[in-house]
This record gives sequence, C-alpha cells and structure tokens, in this order.
Amino acid sequence: MSEEAAKAPTPDKPKNQRHTLHIETNSRVEFKDVTSQIERLIEKSGIESGQCHVFVPHTSAAILINENYDPGLRQDIADFLKQLAPPNADYQHNDGNCDSHLKAVLIGATKTLLIENGRLLLGRWQGVYFCEFDGPRRRDLHIKLVSD
Repeated sequence: MSEEAAKAPTPDKPKNQRHTLHIETNSRVEFKDVTSQIERLIEKSGIESGQCHVFVPHTSAAILINENYDPGLRQDIADFLKQLAPPNADYQHNDGNCDSHLKAVLIGATKTLLIENGRLLLGRWQGVYFCEFDGPRRRDLHIKLVSD
C-alpha cells in the first residue's frame, strides 16, 4: 500500500452508543415487547453492522428472545416459570419475591444480538421481551450499540 493510500481519510462510521429505555410495567409478571424500541435506536444510530447488547440492571427482571406472534406463548412461559418457581414456596430468601429472583436467573439479565443492514438480525417470528417478575414497577433497560 502506498503512503498516500495509507493516509486517505476513511469514511466516518457511526460511533458506539449507549441508551437507556425506561419500562413501565403494570402487573407482577409481564412480558413487554421492546423490539421496535430497540430497532428505532439502531435506525437513529446509523449503524449498519455490529452488535446490540441488552442488559437489565434488576435482580427480579430479565431479557428474553422468543416468538412474538402468538401472545398465548407469553402466558405459557409465565405458567411454566410459575411451576419452576412458585410464589409461595418455602424459600430461604423470604421477603416475598424470591420466586421473581429465580425466574430472572433462569431467563438471564443480558443478551447480545447482531445488527445487519441497520436492523436486528432476528428470526422470522422472534422478538425481544423485557420480563417483569416483581411488578408493577418502573425499570431500566440498558442498550449498547457497537459498530463493526
């Protein structure tokens, strides 16, 4: 490579960005579809290719990627988690929300998604859900957009 080519300016690529979405939940257990909110952030960022890191900074909430077509599935997931961590079991952590912490442990507080062509790279039926297990509350959802 010639010295001149090495000094040629590179096109400005979008900078990495961090955002916080504020999520209002209305019931103890709730799955809120946040896919379109994240997509809007990506669109505004100008990032065409990269990663989207999503993090829930709460110990009784989580982030889930799953089907977003049939709302019955969200109820099935809630029922399944209730069987695994019933609200009134004999827990050591006995402040009334241990089941919420256990559900959050099962789903997880962070996900990394790919960005391609300025959009989340999701399957045809997939969506991104904020999972509330101890609501109603006002929660935060941190999103870091990283350009390749």
